[in-house]
Amino acid sequence: MVEFALPKNSKLIQGIDFPAAEDAERLKRIEVYRWDPDTDENPRIDSYHIDLDHCGPMVLDAILKIKNEIDSGLTFRRSCREGVCGSCAMNVNGKNTLVCTKAIDDYKGTIKIFPLPHLEVVKDLVADMTHFYAQYASVKPWIETQTPAPADHERLQSKEERKKLDGLYECVLCACCSTSCPSYWWNSERYLGPASLLQAYRWLVDSRDEKTGERLDELEDPFKLYRCHTIMNCTDTCPKGLNPAKAISEIKKMLVSRHL
Repeated sequence: MVEFALPKNSKLIQGIDFPAAEDAERLKRIEVYRWDPDTDENPRIDSYHIDLDHCGPMVLDAILKIKNEIDSGLTFRRSCREGVCGSCAMNVNGKNTLVCTKAIDDYKGTIKIFPLPHLEVVKDLVADMTHFYAQYASVKPWIETQTPAPADHERLQSKEERKKLDGLYECVLCACCSTSCPSYWWNSERYLGPASLLQAYRWLVDSRDEKTGERLDELEDPFKLYRCHTIMNCTDTCPKGLNPAKAISEIKKMLVSRHL
């Protein structure tokens, strides 16, 4: 008999409600997903009441305040605080984003913070990125050449050739796009996902690369590329304003055009 209910140990339960400081006047309720693999407890939602008069403006500032002043056991990734490293990607109020670049004031009412969806959770807000990075490595994200490098200068590009990389090289591999894609949720073991495919296109259009044919051969697969159904979640959620869906469509066009 088919079982549609979640296993008991995966059901979210109500966690701890940490009260606000007595002198706090401007409060913001933050609900955070918590799960510890070293215990047999269910994942839970803990609630924190942040005094905005003593907190920085970004969602990451609120998380750091929780970690530093309320609950030191909270686990998450972060590094640059400027939307460059991609490490603080989380799901906030149902949408993937970088919490270091998202203002608290962008959200009305309670802020609900979860790890990136449809990835294994390591602990609390930390998702396992092992498979994601392996897929990125599979597209060979570096220049491949056959001819010797020039003896007296670098491999040069015209301004027009360099412009083709705009909107591609800015990707910080935060995985917000891939983990917002239903096709990636269902087929992540074979479908490369928006982030890796955007990176693949970045090297396909790089004029200095000399292995375009081999790269296209690798992508001409029913699952690696063609599981994209242009749902556009990837483009909608990208915190850098990039367009992975367009990059994927451009790869499809390249594959078609070489057979004409």
